[in-house]
Amino acid sequence: MTARLFEPLSLEGLTLPNRIIVAPMCQYSAHAGQAGDWHLMHLGQLAMSGAGLLTLEATAISPEARISPTDLGLYSDETELALGRVLDAVRLRAPIPIAIQINHAGRKASSRAPWDGGSQIDPEAPDGWRTEAPSAIAHGEGEVPPHALDSEGLKRIRDEFVETAKRALRIGIDGFELHGAHGYLLHQFLSPLSNQRTDDYGGSLANRMRFPLECFEAVREVVPAGKPVWMRVSATDWVEGGWTLDETVELAHALKRRGSAAIHVSTGGLSTRQEIPLSPGYQVPFAERVKAETGLTTIAVGLITEAAHAESILAEGKADAVSLARAMLYDPRWPWHAAAELGAQVSAPKQYWRCQPRQFKTLFRDTQFGQR
Repeated sequence: MTARLFEPLSLEGLTLPNRIIVAPMCQYSAHAGQAGDWHLMHLGQLAMSGAGLLTLEATAISPEARISPTDLGLYSDETELALGRVLDAVRLRAPIPIAIQINHAGRKASSRAPWDGGSQIDPEAPDGWRTEAPSAIAHGEGEVPPHALDSEGLKRIRDEFVETAKRALRIGIDGFELHGAHGYLLHQFLSPLSNQRTDDYGGSLANRMRFPLECFEAVREVVPAGKPVWMRVSATDWVEGGWTLDETVELAHALKRRGSAAIHVSTGGLSTRQEIPLSPGYQVPFAERVKAETGLTTIAVGLITEAAHAESILAEGKADAVSLARAMLYDPRWPWHAAAELGAQVSAPKQYWRCQPRQFKTLFRDTQFGQR
């Protein structure tokens, strides 16, 4: 019997060969938003991983939407050309579906890379800028508060989500994930900790969901049928008085009604006061409840590092797919090793077939790697 992890998964018109998703992972290695040689190397190796879907890192809709000055963007002809060149080169050698995670960092923008401390860059510094958010509430103590968005700002950002989606279509992206998690702009609208507006975009749950859903609807409208659109969410802020799992379920219902192909369930990232009880698969129960109560195709993520664990999550019906980030960085051949352990097959370039151990002679299959 085929392992559940290696069964195909349909996301609207996009069929994934298995249920392993390479999660978005920021590289902080772009120049003026433009992908370069690092992205070619990084994405190239992950494209040969045998995973079912490769998701690009959080990709900014404007220069001001970047998390850091070195974040990837897709908001100009220059950024479109640079990312298109990288993806064209990757596709020449590795036939893997590619999704994009479209993002606006909100009040968490203008930050240093993690290896430089991750702190906010002064808006007056040459490489910094004033951030924007639902309300003028700083993310961390001592940070410069963001500018509270007015109605014109909201329209501008909706339009920028759409323009980034159109650019992604032009460079052949297969799937579209809106980033509504980890304390970035759409999550900031959802959480009462960061959204203290008194207009139609703040207060009640319906009002706090309004702007993220408007952005989703706008992107869904321009992405043609057959190409899936979904959202990544943080199911809890891990802070009393913050965004909750109950609210996440309501958001998932609303997304499903609007044609979302899936929901990618993470947690946290909004508040420096969060207290997260880390353990293997610690976020899976959140995905499990969303799936059970909405029936929406659900992607689980969070300290899923072992093949047997990933298989059990799917076999027990807790999620429909698993998403791996750090585990894939540590072992870019994780799907190969999982297939060997679970008695499945995985796509791999013929140039690498001789590496398979003798006991796994049927581990690899060819899917036209290296064809021009």
